[in-house]
Amino acid sequence: MFEYFYNEIFRRTIISFGSLFNNIIIKQQNSSDVVVNEFRVPLAYGPTQKFLARIEQSPDLNKPVQVTLPRMSFEFVGLTYDPGRKVTQTQTFTKGLESDKTDIKKVYMPVPYNMEFELAIMTKLNDDMLQIIEQILPYFQPAYTLSVNLVETIGEKRDIPVVLESISMNDDYEGDFTTRRALVYTLRFSVKTYLFGPISAATNDIIKRATVGYVAGSLGSGAPQRDFQYTVAPRAIQNYTGTILTNLTDDITETDTVFKVDDVSTITAKTYLDLDGEEVFVKEVLTDSISVLRGQDNTTITSHLRGSPIKSITSADNNLIPDGDDFGFSGSLS
Repeated sequence: MFEYFYNEIFRRTIISFGSLFNNIIIKQQNSSDVVVNEFRVPLAYGPTQKFLARIEQSPDLNKPVQVTLPRMSFEFVGLTYDPGRKVTQTQTFTKGLESDKTDIKKVYMPVPYNMEFELAIMTKLNDDMLQIIEQILPYFQPAYTLSVNLVETIGEKRDIPVVLESISMNDDYEGDFTTRRALVYTLRFSVKTYLFGPISAATNDIIKRATVGYVAGSLGSGAPQRDFQYTVAPRAIQNYTGTILTNLTDDITETDTVFKVDDVSTITAKTYLDLDGEEVFVKEVLTDSISVLRGQDNTTITSHLRGSPIKSITSADNNLIPDGDDFGFSGSLS
């Protein structure tokens, strides 16, 4: 039923979440309001209790405050399905690989899940805690959008909202006067990420070739005799690769059929071109211009300005035809 795949989405989301808080700075001042100490608050992945227990049980941690406290830790603590962001389960989309845009892959629409995180902030001094909190809270109103590269192979980057759900405070000051104080703030976040399934080739999404056989005879008259066969294959009517062959030398009106171009050596006769969304067919390549048929495949004939780019339409564009595109056909009788 299932096949192996691993997109590392959970791992990427956890790392992205932690990166939000890895540059929190604290400045400590003396009685004259002069900064005497400035340092970055260390951040680690793990439960809050582990760090508190280490502070209490390790006598060799009685070092300057900034070595042990303040400190921050975060942990992935929960995962829930989000029905509010659900889309049709069987809906798919296609996308080219980062390494080769012509290699199209099919991906089912992602499944929405909320990842729950807890960020614990531990300090000894209340002023240190206030400095940290004030550097975090203004960015969450209550959400902060984080861009995450969820599936690197197809370059699927999405804006993931990070929502601040709640804040709890705990001032642990039990025991005698020698007991170390631990002022702990816990911030709970919900990260609205997406899970993608396996990535497969998209060659079956679009019919690449269709054959229709015309036959003579009627039912009950025995085996029918085939008269001829018509074969068609989808052909792109616009440029998808972004390849520019040359540019127009002069302005073109809606009635012109000869275009002066900057470089005719890049254009071949009997090919299709994309000129600002209008598809043209090259009948002949002249000395400094091309003779064309305008408005092919029902594209709109419009005027074009000097310098407009002339783009190619090749088999590479055929491979990039998206689902639902009103593509043209090339056909032949046999």
